[in-house]
Amino acid sequence: MQNTTLGYIERNGCWLMLHRVKKNNDINHDKWIGIGGKFEPGETALECMKRECLEETGLVWHDPELRGIVTFNFRKHEEDDLFSEQMFLFSGSEISGELKECSEGVLEWIRLDEVNQLPLWEGDFLFLDCLKNNAPFFFLKLDYVGDRLIHHEFSFDPS
Repeated sequence: MQNTTLGYIERNGCWLMLHRVKKNNDINHDKWIGIGGKFEPGETALECMKRECLEETGLVWHDPELRGIVTFNFRKHEEDDLFSEQMFLFSGSEISGELKECSEGVLEWIRLDEVNQLPLWEGDFLFLDCLKNNAPFFFLKLDYVGDRLIHHEFSFDPS
């Protein structure tokens, strides 16, 4: 299973989002997602999130808070092998630096009330609602075949 981070920085009622349009053979092609990426050897989730933010945006993120863990299971077609990714989901608002161009897509500040109109993975709507509503720490399992969400399962931290 691949470990990744995914983060949403909020500023003035907007989230910084990445429209994935620049890479070939990208599972996220033409979708809007947060910032983040794959762990490097020896990194913690927090270290990965901060590094990916700096690399993708040029911004230093001072307050990323771990909000949930999302297990993303994907098959391009029913008969294909399963690809699994465990995403450590962060949010926060304290940043410094200047926003730069990203090699993976186009970065934009998107108003929170407009996010649901963008082409997102179906399951993203579920965890983004948790972020918007300040839900307690959660675990979310998302099972996809192609772009179609075929199953999801939530559990919340009881503490």
